[in-house]
Amino acid sequence: MKTVSDREEFAGWVSPHLAAMARLAARLAPDADRDDVVQEALVRAWLKRHQFDPQRGTPSARLLAITADQAGKARSRASRRLAPVPNEPASANHDDDLHLRQALDRLTDRQRLAVDCVHYVGLTVTETAAVMRCAEGTVKSTLADARAELRVLLEVAE
Repeated sequence: MKTVSDREEFAGWVSPHLAAMARLAARLAPDADRDDVVQEALVRAWLKRHQFDPQRGTPSARLLAITADQAGKARSRASRRLAPVPNEPASANHDDDLHLRQALDRLTDRQRLAVDCVHYVGLTVTETAAVMRCAEGTVKSTLADARAELRVLLEVAE
C-alpha cells in the first residue's frame, strides 16, 4: 500500500487554490511581489496545517485568510520603503483605471478586502466571511458601504 507524504498531501490541498491566492495577493499588496506573498502564505499554512478544522471553514477560506494576512504585512513593509512615483501622461482608459485604483485605495482596509475577495478573486459572500473572519451579514453591509463610497468617489473624479 502506497502512502502519501505530508508534502504531497499539502501540495494537493493547496494546488486548487493557488490562482485565487495569487489574485488576492496582487490586489491587496500591489507594490509587493505577488509570488513572495503567496510563498509566505504557503509557509504559514504549512506550519499551521495541523490546526485546520474543516468544520470551521473550507481550505479555500483558510488559505485566502492567511494570504490576506500576509498581503497586509507585505503592503505595510512596501509602504515604508516606497518613494512616490511621478505621474506620467496617460490615455483615457488608463485614467479610468487610475481613478478606480485611487478610489479603492481610499476605502478602509476592511472594505477593500471585501471588494477584492468578491469582485476580483470571485469568492462568494460565505467564503469572504470566512476570509474576513466575520458574519455574512457583516460582509454584505461592508460591501454596501464600499459600493456607496466608491460611487461617491468615482462621481467626484469625473
